[in-house]
Amino acid sequence: MDFARLWLGLLLPLVAALDFNYHHQEAMEAFLKNVANNYSSITYLHSIGKSVKGRNLWVLIVGRFPKEHRIGIPEFKYVANMHGDESVGRELLLHLIEYLITNDGKDPEITNLINSTRIHIMPSMNPDGFEAVKKPDCYYNQGRENYNQYDLNRNFPDAFEVNNVSRQPETEAVMKWLQTETFVLSANLHGGALVASYPFDNGVPETGTLHFRSLTPDDDVFQYLAHTYASRNPNMKKGDQCKNSMKFPNGVTNGYSWYPLLGGMQDYNYIWAQCFEITLELSCCKYPREEKLPFFWNDNKASLIEYIKQVHIGVKGQVFNYNKVPLPNVIVEVQDRSHICPYKTNKFGEYYLLLLPGSYVINVTAVGYDPHLTKVVILEKSQNFSALKKDIILPYRGQLDSGPVSNPSCPMVPLYRNLPSRSAATKPSLFVFLVTVLHIFLK
Repeated sequence: MDFARLWLGLLLPLVAALDFNYHHQEAMEAFLKNVANNYSSITYLHSIGKSVKGRNLWVLIVGRFPKEHRIGIPEFKYVANMHGDESVGRELLLHLIEYLITNDGKDPEITNLINSTRIHIMPSMNPDGFEAVKKPDCYYNQGRENYNQYDLNRNFPDAFEVNNVSRQPETEAVMKWLQTETFVLSANLHGGALVASYPFDNGVPETGTLHFRSLTPDDDVFQYLAHTYASRNPNMKKGDQCKNSMKFPNGVTNGYSWYPLLGGMQDYNYIWAQCFEITLELSCCKYPREEKLPFFWNDNKASLIEYIKQVHIGVKGQVFNYNKVPLPNVIVEVQDRSHICPYKTNKFGEYYLLLLPGSYVINVTAVGYDPHLTKVVILEKSQNFSALKKDIILPYRGQLDSGPVSNPSCPMVPLYRNLPSRSAATKPSLFVFLVTVLHIFLK
């Protein structure tokens, strides 16, 4: 009898199946705590701060080493419900958590993903806004802003214009969170349209605004990331499924091409936190009826998984001195792809560069050392759940100033005001040309 009970316990799921309903704060917390208790070997639940009303901003981490960063394991994140009335992403992330934990050890793809990635999931950045929504509504609802009536996606420092607004507790919590982890890739889940939008959301003529877009030095990677998500969503990739909305070729748009936005989170991630982030608009209706939720999960499941896997493209490694001591605060960037806030190694001397297949020259710059150039070739699908590994040893040239790592390290001011023209950012591509023409006709 005891053996029978033991086997029955092994066969039954540790967490009851998550229903397709809207989960308010109490129910969401109960689910997350249940997961953390029953899957403690691969999950870790913590709060990064509190909302205006004192609600916890929960993050569940899924990974083989969930409680701490391990060298060579990239950090990935999903954030949803930044606008409280945009509800689909909140529920999708809860179902994603359930899918990951229940398929570990059963599905090879999910098992490999958990083995090789530390996945941070924040179902709600604006719990006060979500709780303020009175009933489902496809358009504007009073729960969009936080309790202080601030739009959190207009509340971050901006690299192009002064964003002189009162920084909110939820925004401050995310900014501090970004300093504690070496995030490499991220997506921010919204609603009200059906499109994958990539940086920049704001811009200046030097980033291409005269051509109705604003492009980063990594525009090829961002377009690839957006297409990766949209192409696996059967409705998003059509680009025309929302009434009274701009049409998006292949379900993808540059943020500025769609509409300029001051103080957005995805631009902040890319510029000040060294993290590539795109914005995913997942539903034409901001707060659809609950019975629609299974359809959204079916449409987005493959995209959500495939997008996480993209944290493993490009090249990664550590920078050492001649004694094989890891060097923090070393600038590591691809030649002709420098960032206005230089991308630097973390406290372990690690760097992660998201790149598409091709040949690149990496420029390493450290105090006390001559600039060091190294060539890398990234092959098509050469790595499985791992970027190309390339450690770099700098020759002896004196002492590196190894002060404390600070990330973000650039001042929180409009950095692009006096930017010299960058050909890589302003050179039109065929994709951008088509978007520009479409934009002109739809203005």
